[in-house]
Amino acid sequence: MHTGLDARLDRISTDGNYFVVPMDHGITMGAVSGLKDIESTIDGVTRGGADAVLTQKGIAPRVHPNKNEQGYIVHLNASTTIGPDEDDKRMSGTVEEAVRAGADAVSLHINVGSTHEPKQLEDLARVTDEAARLGIPVLAMAYARGKGIDSTDPESLGHAVRFAEELGADVVKTGYSGDAESFEHVVESTRLPVVIAGGSKGTNRETIEAVRGTMDAGGAGVSMGRSVFQHDDPEAIATAVSAVVHDDASTDAALDRAGLD
Repeated sequence: MHTGLDARLDRISTDGNYFVVPMDHGITMGAVSGLKDIESTIDGVTRGGADAVLTQKGIAPRVHPNKNEQGYIVHLNASTTIGPDEDDKRMSGTVEEAVRAGADAVSLHINVGSTHEPKQLEDLARVTDEAARLGIPVLAMAYARGKGIDSTDPESLGHAVRFAEELGADVVKTGYSGDAESFEHVVESTRLPVVIAGGSKGTNRETIEAVRGTMDAGGAGVSMGRSVFQHDDPEAIATAVSAVVHDDASTDAALDRAGLD
């Protein structure tokens, strides 16, 4: 039985679908817009319908009072945009530390196809082993990144999500291939729930169309950071995303519900 694991997966999802807002970007990019007053952002996105928020362990005291009883994920590796290699993610925490910080799950970033893949493979294998012993879900952020790799190619993305399953992850996040038809291959490459990354901030319609395409392809939701927390109205865009992920709304209906163009 996996009672603890299942209970914690329920805390970061709704009926098997996931709307996670990563806000670990402060270690990567600094205190950018949306993260200086992270308390207000966390309050807004969870009011808007996010199932869980995600940060590095040190931000936990700023998360719990503001997440409106939604889930919490602690991210376990990091790099910076001003360092020598942003793709070289190094361990920044352990599963035990995440549990002490009150996490319902942990996450780890891996760049499949990069020169750092071998070390990140070892890191993910170690994290999934430790997490399994404690009944803690692992969200693997598995990207297709490396020299000569198209980060939106469905074959490469399919390899990345399968990589995560093979190493014992419970949920996998990856890039979006650009349309529902091509993303079906990515979803079919694994039995794990597949969620998409948001990437850099686009228009409201572009964001929601990507969410709609993901769900149409059989995906399980999103793990969107900058598209949500850097929005002029994080609660509104979260409302629109939630409408698609949790209520199967069309793009137009979701934007209408949130009062967005």
